[in-house]
Amino acid sequence: MAGVSDIRATIAETARLLADMAADEKLCVTAAQVAAAAVAALRAGRKVMICGNGGSAADAQHWAGELVSRFNYDRPALAAIALTTDASIITACGNDYGYDYVFARQVEALGVAGDVLFALSTSGNSRNVVAALEVARNQGITTVAFTGRSGGKAAALCDFAIRIPHESTPRIQEGHEVLGHSICALIEAAIFPNDSTSSASA
Repeated sequence: MAGVSDIRATIAETARLLADMAADEKLCVTAAQVAAAAVAALRAGRKVMICGNGGSAADAQHWAGELVSRFNYDRPALAAIALTTDASIITACGNDYGYDYVFARQVEALGVAGDVLFALSTSGNSRNVVAALEVARNQGITTVAFTGRSGGKAAALCDFAIRIPHESTPRIQEGHEVLGHSICALIEAAIFPNDSTSSASA
């Protein structure tokens, strides 16, 4: 059947990436440190903000949903905001200041010292993500950049750089999704320990 070999090749490539990620001690340690930083912020009454473009915007909303609603089991809500969801704010900022500032203005308005910002950009060079990191650093917000192998400009502007060891945008996004889920699970388990093995939310 047409396409089957392509699908198998894609799955195999992603499997190799995940194996490389599992073997990357620095990457795994950094992800665990990010989870610990988010736990500390949430325990202190702060929040996690998440931003990204395109597929990364979907990840931002997905991860915020996992924290606010539930991941592996029922527990109280965790404070997380995806900066990609308010069309009125995004279009107002885009119109008044330019698209480069649609996240930065929200970080300026909503962020406080002690918060955590997850900034997703497969290249690490998305201008609106870089601008959000710059504002966050100036406000005493812990910054996390989720990027590809090179890190781009974002890697120099963050406290934690999670670099997926690949150059392909789809593979990088898949790596982000795996680590995002891992981080959400660690946050949930640390703040609300539970022995439940109930299935994760869809």
